[in-house]
Amino acid sequence: MAQFIISGSHGTDNPTMATLPFIAAKVAHEEGHEVVLWLWNEAVILGRTGVAQHVTGVNLTPLGDLMLAIEALKIPVWVCGACAVARGITEKDLITGSTIKGMPDYIRTVAAFEKSISF
Repeated sequence: MAQFIISGSHGTDNPTMATLPFIAAKVAHEEGHEVVLWLWNEAVILGRTGVAQHVTGVNLTPLGDLMLAIEALKIPVWVCGACAVARGITEKDLITGSTIKGMPDYIRTVAAFEKSISF
């Protein structure tokens, strides 16, 4: 099986693009792959508790439902630290299963994993 780091950079301003990395992470995990979901730029807001319940992309599963699946599957959600600071987000604001990570964590994982997908 492969290892994927799946990155999302879109937030509530673009619900369809914001939802796609969560769908990809869920599908990859269900197919037996190791997955880390990395949220950066505007996507960090999606890591805040309660935000996903208000995001639904065009013809896609509501993000709130996907977030519950991501949590149940125990897919790690990494929130970019610099991006979180810029938006006033702290560890206590985050959904279950997510943590604030830095760019060194991201780069090490991209280097170690076989696949990197960005939305």
